[in-house]
Amino acid sequence: MSSESHTSQSRVGESELAGLSVAAVARRLGVAPGTLRTWDRRYGLGPSARTAGTHRRYSKDDLARLLYMHKLVISGVSPSGAAQLAMIHKGEIQSPELASPPMVKGQLVNALFRATERLDRVRVEQMISTQIDKDGVVGAWTNLLVPMLRMIGEEWQRTGTGIASEHMVSEIIKQVLGRDILVANPRNERTALLACIGEEVHTLALTALAAALAEENIAVEFLGARTPIEAISEVLRRSAPPAIFLWAQLPENATFEKITALPSVRPAPRIILGGPGWAGMDCTGAIVATDLIGARREIANALGL
Repeated sequence: MSSESHTSQSRVGESELAGLSVAAVARRLGVAPGTLRTWDRRYGLGPSARTAGTHRRYSKDDLARLLYMHKLVISGVSPSGAAQLAMIHKGEIQSPELASPPMVKGQLVNALFRATERLDRVRVEQMISTQIDKDGVVGAWTNLLVPMLRMIGEEWQRTGTGIASEHMVSEIIKQVLGRDILVANPRNERTALLACIGEEVHTLALTALAAALAEENIAVEFLGARTPIEAISEVLRRSAPPAIFLWAQLPENATFEKITALPSVRPAPRIILGGPGWAGMDCTGAIVATDLIGARREIANALGL
């Protein structure tokens, strides 16, 4: 591509960002326009610019905040928590974000959601397995499973129904992802530790991370739900893992003070935190991974891979 052509495309992008409609922003994020209107009404994340008429338009800064919020929601942060963080987000829009907006598979998500409503176990497992084979663990988790789980949660909040669907699909996801967690010929000699801290019982994201690492032939020590800090300390003293990943879905389980009290070993492990429970918390000295890709990258780097 010539520099003149590149400059021309940049100008077009800047012109578009001068004022985007609800429909245009919805297309970029891969969400329904109604979702944007809800975020505006509930959290104040609406368009700040006005055209010559009465239509409100999204500015460049508005879009940056919405992209950031959408990334947090996709990673598992609650919409209200994500909105609080997005309101103070000062980051700018990067060109890759404009060229490749989140590719949530809307029709497939809806089809999977309907299958869970029917409690069609065979169909649900088939769809999930097919998508993992096609897009890998990270792609299927980000673009299909998280949006579908969010739809189930929203349905429960709206109607009080869907608990059976959530339990069924959660078990299926764990079964499908758990098939390939064990790595026969790992690239790493030392393993990272993956655990849910405190009384945390939500293990889906942790299982997805273990499966995503297994795709890269990276073996881990998977301790799962309700891992007491004493167990983490024991593993730390025995094997000094290069990385420790701790998941907290709920804020009451995200106790950073316990982490700072872990025994000191050399070399010190990289502490990586994941889950909406850590949102807004002072986690100085640790790395907070906001999505599956970031968590996998941080662990691989800690292992020297």
